[in-house]
Amino acid sequence: MTTSFDRRLHPVRPDLAARDYEGKVETGRFVDGEVFQVTADSLAIRPDPRPDCPIDTEALCGEWITVYEKTAEGWAWGQLDTDGYVGWFSSDGLGSVTAATHRVRALRTYRYPGPDLKFPPRDLLSMGAQVTVVGETETRGLNYAILNDGSSVVAKHLVSLDDYDADWVAVAEEMLGTPYLWGGRTTVGLDCSALIQLAGQASGLDILRDSDMQEAEAGHEIPHDDPSALQRGDLVFWKGHVAIVTGPNRLLHANGFTMTVAYEDLDRAISRIAATEWGAVTKARRLQRRSE
Repeated sequence: MTTSFDRRLHPVRPDLAARDYEGKVETGRFVDGEVFQVTADSLAIRPDPRPDCPIDTEALCGEWITVYEKTAEGWAWGQLDTDGYVGWFSSDGLGSVTAATHRVRALRTYRYPGPDLKFPPRDLLSMGAQVTVVGETETRGLNYAILNDGSSVVAKHLVSLDDYDADWVAVAEEMLGTPYLWGGRTTVGLDCSALIQLAGQASGLDILRDSDMQEAEAGHEIPHDDPSALQRGDLVFWKGHVAIVTGPNRLLHANGFTMTVAYEDLDRAISRIAATEWGAVTKARRLQRRSE
């Protein structure tokens, strides 16, 4: 069999593959996966089981991940349920599955060992992280959500899982100034395509992780030869990069030029990037609103 599968989206290796691929690929063995939940604030996913290996993406607290292999060195190989991303990650950041009830809507929120902001925080959860709320209490006038593991977060930083923002671009704009991080997928640090994905998910849009995946499948293609015709929310793509049109001649993007999420004039970005290895604009796409 000669079928080629993208390693980022298909749990297939020369020596091992998910049971669903039996009969589709030749490999050493097929295995049934076991579903876990991410318990760490975030979990780096890499192409190889090495701590010095660059990060492909990150799983967020509360997301489900199917594990197909664990190693004695503490690595696990599996597939993230949220966007189907496949890779290696630390098995220390996994736990048993529970049904989430809420997600973090604030840019980020501390998880405390108890309902008191004076306690040393345990973790810092990013927008998009999912939690299971089992109760609520008030301490000195501030309401806290009690989570199923006994920890607490500020209640107003959470929304129910089906509470979506109407304007995904406005959500992206909230991340202005966030540091650029290759492979990052949290509001502590993220890359160009993670900005699109996180903001879109806050508005109920399912968007694949990497810019080439978004260029191929996000929304629908629109002409890109006349930049002045682009509308707020349109995506502009270069080789390996994506940005959001926020207004006339205006972009927002997580980029390695400013090393932040930053605004930039569209014409200036087109000229600047054309002089680099990324070259000219390759495509533009328009996302559908959730109601469409």
